[in-house]
Amino acid sequence: MKFRLNLAVFVSGRGSNLQAILDSAELKDLIEVKVVLSDKADCAAFQIAKQFSIPTRILGDREGGIGFKSLASFLSELKIDLIVLAGFLKLIPVDVIKNFRNRIINIHPALLPSFGGKGMYGMHVHKAVFDSSAKVSGPSVHFVDETFDTGKIIAQKCIDISGVKSPEEIAARVLVEEHKILPFVIKKIAEGKVEISNGRVEII
Repeated sequence: MKFRLNLAVFVSGRGSNLQAILDSAELKDLIEVKVVLSDKADCAAFQIAKQFSIPTRILGDREGGIGFKSLASFLSELKIDLIVLAGFLKLIPVDVIKNFRNRIINIHPALLPSFGGKGMYGMHVHKAVFDSSAKVSGPSVHFVDETFDTGKIIAQKCIDISGVKSPEEIAARVLVEEHKILPFVIKKIAEGKVEISNGRVEII
């Protein structure tokens, strides 16, 4: 059975994963992005949202912003079913986690549980992967809990990076897969095909 999901997408940067979600033909009839939120007023992803006539809101205690203390109630008022962190760099408040348990997902540009945690985002991740001489990398989509990158993993895509010459080359390869795996996971959630059984997440 399919469910039309109301999404809130959190971003901090250029929004390429937001673009991938909005461009996905398979998600067109399964989701509606109700709001795009960012901790940065000049977030480039806001321009993408505006192209799709999606409301945008700034997070934080500033004029016109939504404070983190009122975030849970704001999302509840919008009847949000799924929160998607698509390049969002801040820790989600504990009360939001509690109110939306197993309804918040994040995409991380490495194969968790390796190369995750505080400060591990963007090119910092890819440089760490490169410097470790790892032979594989790839994106992970996971449920969000109270700490950075420690929630249960939903899906991963392993790619060969044995021949790369720079962190930038890893980033480019991983980003291609990010744009595939995030819409895939959202689709499976919308179809009711993501379950937690015996402590493990299963896609059925």
